[in-house]
Amino acid sequence: MSIAERSTGTVWEGPLASGTGRLDSGSGALTGLDVTWAARTETPGGKTSPEELAAAAHSSCFSMALALKLGEQQLTPQRLDVRATVTLDEVNGLPTIVSSALAVKAQVSGLDAAKFQQIIDETAELCPVSRLFAGAKISVKAELE
Repeated sequence: MSIAERSTGTVWEGPLASGTGRLDSGSGALTGLDVTWAARTETPGGKTSPEELAAAAHSSCFSMALALKLGEQQLTPQRLDVRATVTLDEVNGLPTIVSSALAVKAQVSGLDAAKFQQIIDETAELCPVSRLFAGAKISVKAELE
């Protein structure tokens, strides 16, 4: 039995260059999000993209995994700010998500830099979205404030 299943669907109308899509999630949290090829590859203009959604998934997953790993060390974060930048590039003539760069700023009392880096490394191995992106280059720049 799985831990969780969530769904999202997109209805697309028209050709790639001029068409539009609308994304809705099963939870209702992502209702009516517009997607276009131009928003994906040029200026977003208030629309989202698969890469932005993947970045949202990665940053939120990593922050939860980091909170878990800190808790295992009896440490409580005052604040975790996790940002993800997902890059779409051309590989062998095909658009490919090639990387996800995480930037972490953490406020955690009673934690030194060496232990923090160890916990970050463990978190990178734990985060399910990091494992989903296993074929992409994932980097984590972490800063303990």
